[in-house]
Amino acid sequence: MPAATPELEARLGLTEALSIVIGRIIGSGIFRTPGPMMLAVSGLDASATYTTGDIPVGQISIGLFFLAWIIGGIATFLSSFCFAELVAMIPRSGGPYAYLKAAYPEFWTFLRGWAMFFVSETASIVAVALVFSEYTDYALRTSGGSGIGLVGRTGLALGVIWLLTAANSFGVLASGMLQNVLSFLKVASLIAIIGFCFAAPGESINFTTNVWPEEWTYGTVLTVLTALRYGFFAYSGWEGATYVAEEVRNPRRNLPLSLFLGIGGVMLIYLAVNSAYLYQLGAVEMILARKEIASRAMQVSVGTAGGLLLAGIVMLSTFGNVSTQIMVKARTWHAMARDGLFFRFVRDTSPRWHTPNRALILQAGWASVLLIVAALDTGIGGGTIYEKVIDFFSFTSGIFNISTIMAVWVLRKKMPDAERPFRVPLFYFTIILTLLIYSMYTLWTLIDRPVESMAGILLTLTGIVYYFYIKKYRHEVVKG
Repeated sequence: MPAATPELEARLGLTEALSIVIGRIIGSGIFRTPGPMMLAVSGLDASATYTTGDIPVGQISIGLFFLAWIIGGIATFLSSFCFAELVAMIPRSGGPYAYLKAAYPEFWTFLRGWAMFFVSETASIVAVALVFSEYTDYALRTSGGSGIGLVGRTGLALGVIWLLTAANSFGVLASGMLQNVLSFLKVASLIAIIGFCFAAPGESINFTTNVWPEEWTYGTVLTVLTALRYGFFAYSGWEGATYVAEEVRNPRRNLPLSLFLGIGGVMLIYLAVNSAYLYQLGAVEMILARKEIASRAMQVSVGTAGGLLLAGIVMLSTFGNVSTQIMVKARTWHAMARDGLFFRFVRDTSPRWHTPNRALILQAGWASVLLIVAALDTGIGGGTIYEKVIDFFSFTSGIFNISTIMAVWVLRKKMPDAERPFRVPLFYFTIILTLLIYSMYTLWTLIDRPVESMAGILLTLTGIVYYFYIKKYRHEVVKG
């Protein structure tokens, strides 16, 4: 009789769960997406380069810019109510996968997990690792060096992914302690940015200039939906602690609390950081700065040293975020394999460390493939690799986020007597409003980025072949 596979251990408390939520949200987004979001609400292409004369000042709107951040935050907070009910009811590792498994037929659950691995979740690791390498390149150039170029940035991002994969293979408690330290440093760094920017001389008039667009049209709504593509990415990862539910003590209490405290705190910090950027730069300069908006704000407020300091802060933040993503997402592939819905070898955990090391290695391998393909596409076709990665997975993520939110409704009908330590407040209002926001954003993403969206869909559909293969295999095993 084969030896039993070691189980995951519940060694994380509320502090670690909260650190995972904060660490998973705060990564590259707050440093990298404000520029594309300001471009989007101004009706400009986030992947193009502009000079001052190209910018239609009458279309700029800091009001729409902050509205997009607020809508993204509210939608995220409302979604957390849904996840809180689900995780308190089903405290199993795997996050959304575990809830879809309870609510929907097996095929849809499998397809969600397949899409998470091959499209959305692993690509998100790649996107944040890229920002780490971009700011390393920026720091070298600012220091008088020549930079490392596309090949160097790609190689560095690969190195970070594999280094942190190795670091997360030595037990969940060590990983949790690492998240505590990195999350504290990230929050402290953002507070420092806010302090430096507002302590230095700035322009208060930036808050009263270009508040709303000169003309309101149907396209105005679409610009906000476009901005939400980047805003939702900046907030993404808030559900991170639910992926490790089986490794959290008292998960029915600690996981909902970690979601509410983490999301609420990060939303306030994000609004303050964007206000600091605006105070120092103004809307036009934020557009021109684009991907280096945070470093530009620190350069203006502190000087050249500020740009280098900011580069260090971003490198720390993205390094910690990649670590958190690697830690929590591997639990989904492990949970799927344990249920017979993913590659069988991934279900095993380390006998010594009780961590899903095979899932970690497979995840790093696929992330490497996505990173290299994106780098080759950028080198051949141009554009910015970061935006390409986000555009690639946004539609697919939107579809499955909608189905996860709907799972609350489905399970209320399917399992009405199940214990629910937490229930979504103002149920119908919360569910309908959340679904409306996500549906509008997801539909517009398909219309606005059809090629990238279809690439994500097609890669998701490749899972159909594997699903029917495992169905046939399981049937033959039972028959035999």
